[in-house]
This record gives sequence, structure tokens and C-alpha cells, in this order.
Amino acid sequence: MPMFSIVTITFNAEKEILRTLESVRSQNCKDFEHIIVDGASSDNTIALARSHGVEGIRILSEKDRGLYDAMNKGLLLAKGKYVIFLNAGDAFASAVTLSEYEQAAANDPDIIYGDTLIVDEAGVVLRPRHLSAPERLTAESFSHGMLICHQAFCVRREMAPLYDLSYRFSADYDWTVKCIVATSPEKCINLHNVTIHYLDNGMTEKNKRASLMERFSIMKKHYGTATALMRHAAFIPRALAQKFK
Repeated sequence: MPMFSIVTITFNAEKEILRTLESVRSQNCKDFEHIIVDGASSDNTIALARSHGVEGIRILSEKDRGLYDAMNKGLLLAKGKYVIFLNAGDAFASAVTLSEYEQAAANDPDIIYGDTLIVDEAGVVLRPRHLSAPERLTAESFSHGMLICHQAFCVRREMAPLYDLSYRFSADYDWTVKCIVATSPEKCINLHNVTIHYLDNGMTEKNKRASLMERFSIMKKHYGTATALMRHAAFIPRALAQKFK
């Protein structure tokens, strides 16, 4: 059993996948498997994965019902002790990033997490995320929103639920809260470092309104209507500021 299962979701990602493949291949830590779950791409995505992926890369390419259906397939294929989702265009922050996760894993936590920088299609850093990973990870901390980028969230595979396919854009928020609820703060380790370079303009960014509505529904389910209303009211000035900027 490898220590980590790195799962990459792709669909017609020939322009983005090389950076992800190279990032995985460059890791000093080699105790991992890399799984590509592809939505039946019609471009060169699969050919690139085969030619530039690590030895033993596992590839599944077939039609799916969207991103989270593909991620569920990845979870079911994974054999590692921990799972990390690193989608096409995303990359580890450096060649030693997975080693940092590995060192933390020696303490047998349930969740290991770090911070994230947003990058453009050329891999150039644009900015940090507007939310930072909390010092102490609790379910209550996530009532403030998705404090940890999904790609920087490494979870013990056996405790990871399947994604709720009733959500099209924000199922990762629901999934992350469920993971945190299933453990305790003492079993969560903050690496206090940027671990992921996240490609800007992902699916959530392109569907802001629908994503926000789903996130409100998820927050209401986990934290109650009053908390959801209060938190989303606080999002409005930030969203307006970003729009005008």
C-alpha cells in the first residue's frame, strides 16, 4: 500500500496536464501512486499522461457525470493510506512538498493540510487565496467557508466519504466538512507552508453564482440557517471588492 494516492481529474486537458505530471514526477518522496481519471478526452490528454507520467501511472478514461463523479471513481481506485486530489493544471509547490506531507504522516494523523497560491495557465503565481488555512482545524472553523483549498487537503483514505453528486460545483466543501467532522483537531496537522499551486479559473470560478448558492445550502445543512445567512452576508463586500478590482 503506498503512503499517498495522488488523484488527477482530466478532460481535454492537454494544455494543463504537463505541469501537473511534471510536478508529480519531480517529487523527492516516491511513496505514492498517481491515478488519472479522465472523462473520455478527445485531445492528447491521455497520450501525454502515458508519455510523461510516472512509472506505473494508472489511467481510467471513460465518460462520467461530471467532476465529482470522476473524483468518486478516483477514491474507489485509490490504494494509498492518504488521498490527495491534484487536478489538471495544479501542482505541488516544490519538489519537497510531498516529503513534507510524508513527514507529517509519520504521526499518523487523519488530515494533513497546507496553504495555497493561485497561478495562471503559465504557472506564474498571481496571489494567495483570500482564505488561509486555520491554525487549529475544527468543523466550526469551516463555518467561515472553504478555509483550505481542496488540493491542499490530504485525508486518510479509509475515512473519506464519496462526494454528494447532488452538488455540481461545491461538493468539495460538503466533503471536506464531513471529513473534519469524522475526526478531532488533535488528529489534524497544519504544515504551515504553501503546498499547492492552484490553477485560476477552475469550474467553481466559472460558475460563481451557482457555486455560491450551493455553498449556502451546504453551510445551512451543517451549521444552520442563521450561521449561513450571517456568513454569506459577510461574503458580499468581499465579492464586490473583487469584482471592481
